[in-house]
Formats: sequence, structure tokens, C-alpha cells
Amino acid sequence: MALKEKINEDLKVAMKSGDKLRLETIRSLRALILEFEKSGINRELNEEDEIKMLTTSVKKRKDSIEQFRNAGRIELAEKEEAEMKIILEYLPAQLTEVEIENVIKKLAEEIGANKKEDFSKLMPLAAKNLKGKAEGKLIKSIVEKLLGIN
Repeated sequence: MALKEKINEDLKVAMKSGDKLRLETIRSLRALILEFEKSGINRELNEEDEIKMLTTSVKKRKDSIEQFRNAGRIELAEKEEAEMKIILEYLPAQLTEVEIENVIKKLAEEIGANKKEDFSKLMPLAAKNLKGKAEGKLIKSIVEKLLGIN
């Protein structure tokens, strides 16, 4: 089921259940999809666009959580965390650090990357292969550790 259909189904369920936070979060995702459709790109929303859209939403929530915590607004930070958890349900399952490291090691072997200079070859490949399954900062830190960059 495409993201758009899943969102519409979940929107109906949230409306019936009266879960205001879930309803609000799903509506924000639906708005992103509608914005994409009306942007004039003249193509269907594909899986890569969906993942990009969702990861951007998660990043925004993480930034907000950090800012709210720094400002002492714990209740707002908790709301953002709850929204982020809902959005994460639509993303592919996130890999563990060990799983990410194994994927990157395998990619490094395939292209023969084993020194600092190979970062520019390995990083884009790792980012492409792990898109939506791992956070970019984590991927970068593992690639750097593997290549001995510190």
C-alpha cells in the first residue's frame, strides 16, 4: 500500500478513535503529500520521495525537541517526541548500529575502501544503500570510524 493510501486509512481510524495527537500528526503528513502533488513536478510520489519526506519530518521534530528541552519547555518536547514516534511508524524499520556497520563493511569490501581518501567513494554509496533505514549522522560516523578518520 502506498504511503498516501495508508495515511488516508490511518486518518479515518484516528478520527474515529478520537486520538487528537495522532490525527494532527497524520494530517501534517497528508498536507506534505498534497503539497508535493500540487508542486507542479508532474510525477507520482515514489518511495524515495516518501522516505525523504518522512525523514525530513523526523529531523524537524528532533530539532524542535532539542530546542524545547534547551528552553525548558518539557511538555512541548514530549509532544514532539510523540509525533516523531508516529511518523517513524511509516518509515522502514531503522537498523541497529551493528547492522549498519555490517552493511558499510560489506560495501567497503566491494569497492576496496580502506583509507581516509576513500571516504568520498564510500560515504555516498553507504548513504544511498541505507537511505531511510539509518540516520545520516550515524552512517557518517561509522564510515569515518571504519576508515580511521577521527
